[in-house]
Amino acid sequence: MTIGNLVGRQALYNPSKVALVDTLNGGRPITYGKWAEVVEQTANWLSKGLGVRKGDRVAVLAMNCVEYLDVWMACGRIGAILQNLNWRLTSEELSRLINDAEPTVLIYGDDFIESVAAFRQTGSIQHFVAFGRKATESDHQFAERNTFSAAATAEVALDWDDPWVICYTGGTTGLPKGAILSHRAMVMNAVNTNSSWGLTAEDVAILNAPLFHTGGLNVFTLPLVLAGGTSIVCRTFDVEQVFDLVEQGQVTVFFGVPTMFIMMQQHRRWETADFSHLKLIISGGAPCPLPVFEKFWAKGVDFKTGYGLTEAGPNTFWLPTADVRRKPGYVGFPLLFVEVKAVNEQGFECGPNEPGELIIHGPHMCAGYWRNPEATRQAIHPTPADPSGRSWLHTGDLAIYDEEGYFKIIGRLKDMFISGGENVYPAEIESVLHAHPAVVEAAVIAVPNEKWGEVGQAVVVLSSLSLSKAGLRQAQTPSEDVLTEELLAFCRSRLAGYKVPHSVRFVSEMPKTGAGKIDKKQLQSQTI
Repeated sequence: MTIGNLVGRQALYNPSKVALVDTLNGGRPITYGKWAEVVEQTANWLSKGLGVRKGDRVAVLAMNCVEYLDVWMACGRIGAILQNLNWRLTSEELSRLINDAEPTVLIYGDDFIESVAAFRQTGSIQHFVAFGRKATESDHQFAERNTFSAAATAEVALDWDDPWVICYTGGTTGLPKGAILSHRAMVMNAVNTNSSWGLTAEDVAILNAPLFHTGGLNVFTLPLVLAGGTSIVCRTFDVEQVFDLVEQGQVTVFFGVPTMFIMMQQHRRWETADFSHLKLIISGGAPCPLPVFEKFWAKGVDFKTGYGLTEAGPNTFWLPTADVRRKPGYVGFPLLFVEVKAVNEQGFECGPNEPGELIIHGPHMCAGYWRNPEATRQAIHPTPADPSGRSWLHTGDLAIYDEEGYFKIIGRLKDMFISGGENVYPAEIESVLHAHPAVVEAAVIAVPNEKWGEVGQAVVVLSSLSLSKAGLRQAQTPSEDVLTEELLAFCRSRLAGYKVPHSVRFVSEMPKTGAGKIDKKQLQSQTI
């Protein structure tokens, strides 16, 4: 079977080729031959040791490491489904995702020993496994897999449309949605990427994007497995480490979010850094300021921006090298087996330079949302722009294309914003703010931020009675600084750090639309 066995196939073709470089263990090189053996060991341990079967979910809560990749590839071998948990979320938020996917196994890293205590009562989890130190004596150790055979695991009947990963996206309200990434979707993203971006077995990428994001899995990692290339596995983004790896001269491609590139350009080593041997540096995950482009261009680097999302790819476009400076801010043309359109509110295709919602069709699309048929129907459905009746992914992003056919992403239909590469949904934060006894009304809007691109600002209406109930009214009304810190502390205890607003603005009343809803456009115009 070729489905789910990409590492094994590369081991047949290029057993001595280095697949991974483990920076967490002294830069240890791992060949495709060795990695294939370890993947088989892990697959045998999961299936024979822990009883994982086809369709079972295996959750991982850990920082980047080679073992994380072993689990991902082993899940592919036995038809299990990886649930890659976002470690930036709170235990409460993670509990909701675990209850939704119902994994039978939860594997955790040393950083999250305390966090897993919140999941002990989850009925579906049969085995807790520690990558390193164990939280309890009853937990398994990941090293147990070393006692299992590296012989090929028993073949499991897999179809290209079988799920491989459930990757959760943020939700505008309620539970985030789990995009079902099938073997077809992930492999076709790799095919599209390699054929359009020109990745080969000679390419080497820095893997420091978190593996709980589709970017960590799919921008370069799986495409390089398909090409027989190399990924340098890093625990997380560390600006000094990036400069060290670039200076060593082996890295040829690098992906990051704008915040990472801004940090690099503000670093003391930026002026002397030599990027001349890199053939591709691409930014994604958030709008990238033009000055970031220009500083790379000044160094002779064809720095460009990409576009994608968990539900499709995430690699969707390619801007030819000759157009990098001629088309600043454009994402270019769709990849080889990808179709895109910009459509108006009625679902018909827009003309050149007419803003419309970007819709996508192709084999790299997700299979829908886990146990959420309504959200699936809302996002993936036919459009009048395609009389054939095929289903298209409706992204919610606004795009235009020019007279030459180049696409550019210009905004979002809804008020979701992206901070440091993370999607932030105001409704979720507003719900938390409304739970504070001092808050009468709350709205969250995005404001520009030099480091993160965009951050949240909470606009809040308070009342004297509410202040008293909250214990904040004393001899006199508390200062705005005291109130601000109280509200932000309240959010920090309930939300992941990147979701917490960076500022609070107090108003006596909210502007309202004719329908009685809070007018966020007016709030945005009032932002200083």
